Amino acid sequence: MLVLEYKAVVKSNQAKAIDEAIRTSQFVRNKVLRYWMDNHGIGKKQLYQYNTQLRAEYGFVKDLNSHACQASVENVERAIKRFFDNCKAKKPGKKGYPRFKKHSRSVEYKVSGWKLHPSKRRITFSDKKGIGELKLLGKWDIHTYPVELIKRVRIVCRADGYYVQFCVSVDNHSKAPVTTSEIGIDVGLEYFYSDSNGNHEENPRYLRNAEKNIKRVQRKIYKKTKGSSGRKKARGVYARKHLRVTRQRNEHASAIRWMKNLGNQSINIYPNSPELNSQLDVGASPTSKVHA
Repeated sequence: MLVLEYKAVVKSNQAKAIDEAIRTSQFVRNKVLRYWMDNHGIGKKQLYQYNTQLRAEYGFVKDLNSHACQASVENVERAIKRFFDNCKAKKPGKKGYPRFKKHSRSVEYKVSGWKLHPSKRRITFSDKKGIGELKLLGKWDIHTYPVELIKRVRIVCRADGYYVQFCVSVDNHSKAPVTTSEIGIDVGLEYFYSDSNGNHEENPRYLRNAEKNIKRVQRKIYKKTKGSSGRKKARGVYARKHLRVTRQRNEHASAIRWMKNLGNQSINIYPNSPELNSQLDVGASPTSKVHA
């Protein structure tokens, strides 16, 4: 599954409609989870039946697209399955019991409730929440895929605005020539990674460098009156500081970026810390060979 993300240009009334759709999706998820907690032993069928009852009981839930409500139920179903799988596998520590959502940031549509413009630079949401047509800003990658391959559409709320994500049903694999040369990579805390040739990639420590600035804007929040527009703006500045650090980390930790710098050679990755999964965005096992 390939995820393509685009920045959405929204008006004030559309932003309110998107926020309402996100709150409704969160409401459905929490209600279905509460229903599962109160009725032990129920299965997938009963969860979807309760979702139908919610749409009949609450008008604001009915205004949201039915597939978007089903996506919220699927999130609960996955959380329950993951919890039972951890219990059966006797995973040490906490087993990940499903928890309620307090601050949801996205709403997900399936194959209905939205329509992509022929130019693929605009998208229209047709449910009764009133989102309407959104202009998309970003690269033209979506033009290379037919609309039939788009299985999910998400609206994600971030500190710097709203984004639309397209989940395209394609295999995202990059083929590279296999060579006989090999290099070992060791991921740790002192260095981002070290290879068998003695080269080290320094850990950039983006959060440590931005910590002073983040604390400064955080203090400004508490100087504002609770519930005021100034406090809301200060929170937005604080959130954007953290968002910038997050994006810097993701960019630097991209496995493709530093694998390409090593040339066409076989790479053996030897993990020695739990930070491997957070630093490497690869689907292979830690001890497998990755050919770049």
